[in-house]
Amino acid sequence: MGSNTDRAVAIQLRYYAETAAEYDAMHAFEGDNDPRILRLTASLLRMVDAKTVLDVGAGTGRGVRHFIDKLPGTTVRGLEPVAERIQQAVQRKGVPENVIVQGVGQSLPFDDRSFDAVYAFGMIHHLPNPNEVVREMIRVARKMVIIADGNRFGQGPWALRLFKLALYKAGLWNVARYARTGGKGYIYSEGDGVHFSYSVFDSLAPLEEWADHLMLIPTGPCKSRSFFQPLLTASTILVCAVKESE
Repeated sequence: MGSNTDRAVAIQLRYYAETAAEYDAMHAFEGDNDPRILRLTASLLRMVDAKTVLDVGAGTGRGVRHFIDKLPGTTVRGLEPVAERIQQAVQRKGVPENVIVQGVGQSLPFDDRSFDAVYAFGMIHHLPNPNEVVREMIRVARKMVIIADGNRFGQGPWALRLFKLALYKAGLWNVARYARTGGKGYIYSEGDGVHFSYSVFDSLAPLEEWADHLMLIPTGPCKSRSFFQPLLTASTILVCAVKESE
C-alpha cells in the first residue's frame, strides 16, 4: 500500500505542475473559485473576527486573492506544494511573493495556533491520508477550521448511497475501495488527476474533538429526501469547526 500511496502523490504533483497554466479554466466554479463557497467562508471568517487566515492547498491563489481583496485588515497566507502553481498566483493574480509558501499540508511550517482560521477548499479528496492534514490544520488554528469538499455518501443513485453507507458502517469500505480500483486505492482522471473516495464525514472525529461547535452546510444542489440530511443528500459539503474556549 505504501508504494501505491507514494505513486499517487507523485502522479498528482506532476498533474498539478503540468496543468498549472490551465488549472483555473479547467476547474471553474469548483472549490476556491465557487462564488457561494467564497461568500460563505468570508461570512464565517467575519463571524470569528479572523485577522490571520491560512489557505492549505492554495493552488493558483484564487482563494488567497479573493480574501486579500474582500477582507481588508486580515493577513492571508497560503501553502502550496507545487512551485508552478505558486508562480501562477504571483504572475496572473498579483498575489505578493512569499504570501504563498511551498510546502505540504502533512507538515505545516507554522507554529501551533499561528492563525485565527485555517481552510482547505476541494483538496482533501486528493490525499491518501486526509486526516493527517486535518490534524495539522487543527494544530495551527486558534478559532476556526473550514473544509469544503466532497461527500461520497451523497453521490450516485439513492440505492448506491445506502449501499456505500452500509459498507462503511460494516467496516468493509476500504476493502471495497481497493477492489474497485484494482488495488490502487485511487482513481485518475484527466480533469482532476488522482482522487480518493472521500467524505467530509471521514474528518468529523478530529474536528469534533477540537471544536466547541460544528456546522455542516451543503454547498451544491441539495434536495432533502431523508432525515439523513446532509449525509445522504449532499454531494459536496462545507464543514466549519469553531473553537470558542481559549
